[in-house]
Amino acid sequence: MDEATLRRTGLVWHESYMWHITGTGAGAHPAGGFMEPGLPHIDNPAARRRMRNLIEVSGLIDHLAPVRPRPATEEELLRIHTPDYIARLKRLSAEGGGEAGEKAPVGPGSWEIAQLAAGGCLVAADAIMGGTLRNAYALVRPPGHHAEPGQGRGFCLLANAALTIAHLRALHGLRRIALVDWDVHHGNGAQGIFYEDPEVLTISLHEEDNYPRGSGFITERGRGLGFGANINLPLPPGSGHGAYLAAIEHVVLPALGRFAPEMILVSSGYDACLYDPLARQMAMMETYRLMTRALVSIAGRTCNGRLLVLHEGGYSDFYAPLCGLAVVEELSGYRTAVQDPFVSHLDRSAQRLQPHQAEVITAVGKLIEDVPRPGSTSTRRANVRKLHVEALRPGQA
Repeated sequence: MDEATLRRTGLVWHESYMWHITGTGAGAHPAGGFMEPGLPHIDNPAARRRMRNLIEVSGLIDHLAPVRPRPATEEELLRIHTPDYIARLKRLSAEGGGEAGEKAPVGPGSWEIAQLAAGGCLVAADAIMGGTLRNAYALVRPPGHHAEPGQGRGFCLLANAALTIAHLRALHGLRRIALVDWDVHHGNGAQGIFYEDPEVLTISLHEEDNYPRGSGFITERGRGLGFGANINLPLPPGSGHGAYLAAIEHVVLPALGRFAPEMILVSSGYDACLYDPLARQMAMMETYRLMTRALVSIAGRTCNGRLLVLHEGGYSDFYAPLCGLAVVEELSGYRTAVQDPFVSHLDRSAQRLQPHQAEVITAVGKLIEDVPRPGSTSTRRANVRKLHVEALRPGQA
């Protein structure tokens, strides 16, 4: 890699990502019955392809280093996923399609494409750890933050972020990794996978009880040694620019500062934007820009700038690409001439932090004192052993 490419922002992209076939549907539901067929499934390539095109026509691509993905191996996937699930994905893909779980469509060839998406994230992580890239954006598809070890969910087939964390630990020896998920839907996948792990901090900003239903509550804080290492911030519907920036300022940044990660990952969905059909939030292009700026800054202070952003959801074909462009601009430090053409249409009063939104953010902010600090894991294990021994002493009630 030449000198001009060193320590730049990487962009993971492959045309195959757009060839993941999800079929037709009516919004997020399959066609059939009284749902007239003919419309593309809501998780279709349009928003991602348009974002890639915008990166090119804006000139931003000239300031990025291309990252060529490779397929993740089955050995790498087995760090997170079960053998039965991998076999099922391969079979469904080879047979022409089906469902990998709840709302997780598989098309012909989806197995190979999902392998390439996960592998692209791993390659980007390797480049950051190797020092050839400062940070990177993985514009991959299918997404991953809802996928669980034994099933796909919510359009996600493989748990891209969790697989990357497992890879960083296995290959690069990282101990403390943080994952910030600002997709509008709860990051249930990583929460479940790392729920008892004190060395992976998972933070999810999402619309309250949107998807998956019945998950993502403030009270879900981790279990055992992992207590305090899982933070949910369920924002009320209608939360906009002010609420999201307040969440970053009062929850995300203090939690990351206390945790002191060796690398930060972001599950970046754009379905919290005000034009998304699957949610009722009001984030703007500038919201994503400033959230990214904050994470670039704290990554520089805590982990030598190591920051990897993974593309998740976002279903507004015309607005999600603008939000994604803002994220990549901030990662690269290069501002294009692209402006938000919708900003003049916004209700500025609705974009301010509202009292009921502030109450939620304040309540979650009080939980940060339980985030595990560096070196606290051995103390936690000792305390757990002590409690276990005391519970077994004879004569104790």
